[in-house]
Amino acid sequence: MKPTLPKTFPVTCHTDHVGPGSTFVAIKGMQEDGIKYVVQAIQKGATKIVVYQDAVLNDEILGLIEKNNIEFARVENPRKALAQLSAQALDYPAQKLKILGVTGTKGKTTTCFLLEHLLVHAGYKTALLSTVHNKINGTIFPTNLTTQHPDYLHVFFATCVQQGVEYVVMEVAAQAFSLNRVEGIAFDGAIFTNFDLEHAEFYATMEDYFAAKCQIFTQTKKGAPALVNIDDIHLKKLNNVISYSLYEQCANFYAHYKPDLTSTQIVLKDEYYFCHTLLGEYNAYNLLAAVSLLHSLGLPSDVLNNGLQTFAGVPGRMQLHTLPNGARGCIDNAHNPSSYKALLSTLRKLTDDLIVVFGCGGQRDATKRPIMGSIAAELCDTVLLTSDNPRTEDPAVIIEDIYEGIAKERQYKVIKELDRKVAIEKAYKLSKSTSIIAILGKGHDEYQLINGVKYPFSEKDILHHLI
Repeated sequence: MKPTLPKTFPVTCHTDHVGPGSTFVAIKGMQEDGIKYVVQAIQKGATKIVVYQDAVLNDEILGLIEKNNIEFARVENPRKALAQLSAQALDYPAQKLKILGVTGTKGKTTTCFLLEHLLVHAGYKTALLSTVHNKINGTIFPTNLTTQHPDYLHVFFATCVQQGVEYVVMEVAAQAFSLNRVEGIAFDGAIFTNFDLEHAEFYATMEDYFAAKCQIFTQTKKGAPALVNIDDIHLKKLNNVISYSLYEQCANFYAHYKPDLTSTQIVLKDEYYFCHTLLGEYNAYNLLAAVSLLHSLGLPSDVLNNGLQTFAGVPGRMQLHTLPNGARGCIDNAHNPSSYKALLSTLRKLTDDLIVVFGCGGQRDATKRPIMGSIAAELCDTVLLTSDNPRTEDPAVIIEDIYEGIAKERQYKVIKELDRKVAIEKAYKLSKSTSIIAILGKGHDEYQLINGVKYPFSEKDILHHLI
C-alpha cells in the first residue's frame, strides 16, 4: 500500500497537527511564541500541554486547562521534550531503522540523493529526508526544511517502519542539532562533507557553527562508519573518523579525480566510478563520499557502479536546459561563497560566455553577500543582480550589499534588475549559442518569499517559455 503520513500527530508543536488526544508542546521560537496557540490546541482536542519553565499563562488558558482536565507540564527545554515525547509516543521508531546522516555546508543534498539511489539499486527499501523533498519507498512528500521538526521526523520514521523501510538517508543541518530536532537519533553512518561560511544570522561565531555540525559524531553509533573530507582544512583536525580525499593518499578512501566535461569520474582502489549526471570536482567529492560510506557498510563496487549509471541527478542542482538559441540555462541551489566558487569555476570551463543571474535571501547571513558578488564578477562575463527570496528585506538593499563586493574594474559587467523573471529574460537576450546562463540561489524552489507571502515562481517554466 502506498505510504501516507497522518494529518494529526500524537505529539506536536504545530496546531495543524493537533487532533483528539494529542500532546501540544509550546515552543518559544525566534519569531513566534507557542503559548499563543495553546487555546487553539485545546479546542482541537489536545489533552496534554507542555510549556517552557517560565511561560506566563493567561486566565483563558488556565481556565481551559482546568475545565477540560488537561494534563499540564513545565519543562526546561521544550524542544528536547518535543523530540523525547514524539519518539516515546510512537515506540521509538528510529531505533528500528538504519539511519544515515549527512551534514556539511554544501553537498548534503546531492550526497543524500546518491546514497538513497544506490541503496535502492542494491535492493534495499529506503526513505529520504532532504531539502528538495522527502520520500518513502519512492513516494514523494513535500518539505520546507532541510531537517524537519522532531514531531514530523518520528511520524515519518514510524511510517517507514510500517512500510518495511531498511535505510533512511537524511540531511542534517547544523540547526537540527542546535534546536534538538534530531535529539535521541543514533546514526548508523555519517558524513561531514565540508565546512565554510554560512548561517551567521544564527550562529555568533564560525566555531559555534562548526561545533553544531560536529555533534553528528556524538550521535553516531559505536562502530558505525563516520566519514570526513580531509581535503577541507577544518575537518583535518577531527579524530576517530574515516577519511576520504581527492588529494591526500593517506586517506582511508583516496580517489584520483579525472576531470571531464561530460561526467564525473573517480578512481578508488583501482575501480572506476563515473556518473554522467554530475559535473565538476565538488561533485567528485559528493560521489566519493557516498561510495566510501556504502563501501564501509559492505556494498560491493560493481553494484555501486551499476547504480551510478541510472542516477538521474538532483532537482535544482546543476540542472541544464537547452534554450531556443542553443545556449544552456543552469538552475542551481548555490547560495554561499564556496558553492559559487565551485559551481561557477566548473561552468567557466564549459563556455566562452558565462552569464549569472542571482540575488541573496533576505533575513539570512548578510556577510556573504559582497563575497558572492566578488566571486561572480571574477568568474563570469555578465552579472545580473536580482531578487531571490527577500522575505521582509528590501531587495534593492540586498542587491547593493552584493554590489559592494564587486571591484570597480569589474562593475561594467553588472546589470541590476529587481524583477527576477525579467532578469532571466534579459540574460537570455544577451546570450549566444555558446553561452551558459547560471541562475543561482533557488534551485528546486517553485516560489518566491516576499513579505511573508509565497508567490508561485518556477525558473524551469521561465526557461521553457523563452522565445
